[in-house]
Formats: sequence, structure tokens, C-alpha cells
Amino acid sequence: MEFKVVISDPSTGRAYQKVVSGANANKLIGKEVGDVINGTIVELPPDYELQITGGSDKDGFPIRPDIPGPVRKRILLSGGVGYRPKEKGIRKKKMVRGRVITRDIVQINMKVVKHGKVPLGEYFKSQQE
Repeated sequence: MEFKVVISDPSTGRAYQKVVSGANANKLIGKEVGDVINGTIVELPPDYELQITGGSDKDGFPIRPDIPGPVRKRILLSGGVGYRPKEKGIRKKKMVRGRVITRDIVQINMKVVKHGKVPLGEYFKSQQE
């Protein structure tokens, strides 16, 4: 069981990728979009706090924060996560996923809510080259 976690830093505008597996991945199952988690789950220091903002499942369907549960649904969308209309007023049925994280999720997006003492870039130095 593993998740690809994308951590965004709003203060710098940068995003970092991390693969989370094992016990830490199991701690993420059952969490919802909007939940704030401790940085230790993604192997950051405990003074970091991260908020889950979204993600996608194994087939690429995006997680929508307004759909309860871990289900996949075809819903009528006029914009937002999962659909960007070309013109104003156009709606379309699209397949999206509920806001609860399950084993079917591949990527989880997070943003930093509370920064630690050391900048995020220090922990992801090898990725920046």
C-alpha cells in the first residue's frame, strides 16, 4: 500500500513529491479532503501540519470535496474539480470520486498549513536538482 503525496508550499509556490508507504499510508486511509494531519505521516518533522486538498484514484478520476463517502459517481458538473467548461453555462456528466481516502487512491494532494522551523526545501533537496 503506497500513496504518491504532492505537498504544496503556499509561501514559496513550490510543490514537492513524496511516496508514502507502510504504516504511514494506512494512517491516511479514512481521512477526508479538508482534514489537517501531522507532518510525521509524510516523514516531515512534527511541527509541520498539512491539509488534504484533493487527489485522484487509480483510474485518474479526481476527488471532489463535495461528494460524501469513498464512492465513484457520475454527476452533472458545471465547473470546479473534474470539469472546466469551454463556455459559460455548459454542463456535462463526469465521473468523480468521493472525498474519503481509500486503497483505490493513488495520489493525494496536500498543502502546508503550519510551517516548521526548517524550510520545506531542506527536506527535498535531492528532488530540486
